[in-house]
Amino acid sequence: MDKREQFLAGERPEDVAVFLADSFVDGEGDGLAKHGEEVEDGVVLVVEGDQGRSVFKTATGMDAMGFAKQAMGTEGGEIARDLAGGDCPDCDGDSEFVFAFAEEQNEEVGGLYGEGDVIHAYSYCECGTAYSDKWVAGDEE
Repeated sequence: MDKREQFLAGERPEDVAVFLADSFVDGEGDGLAKHGEEVEDGVVLVVEGDQGRSVFKTATGMDAMGFAKQAMGTEGGEIARDLAGGDCPDCDGDSEFVFAFAEEQNEEVGGLYGEGDVIHAYSYCECGTAYSDKWVAGDEE
């Protein structure tokens, strides 16, 4: 099982995942692509939390947690369960990047958190819309 599969199964709660579209990776001289898993439209990196937030800021120019807070304000978007993009609620555009982290199961909170580890994902569309999605780790839908 690779790092991304482990992350999506909730087995790497100390890590974050970052998807960067080809437009972000192309100018990097394959530096980021070497450290991540190439997917159809870009690369997905799974790295330790602080390092991942630093990579995210360097690649996008945005603070990861500030971006996440902004994205939580937009409903209706859906992020691919493999983290390689999403469906923007405002247009048919492509995701430029995705930032995700896992939160361990918390039965006291209930809801999704009572069902298992939860993946929190935040996407930025080429139209400028930031949106969020969350699901129970291992959920394929």
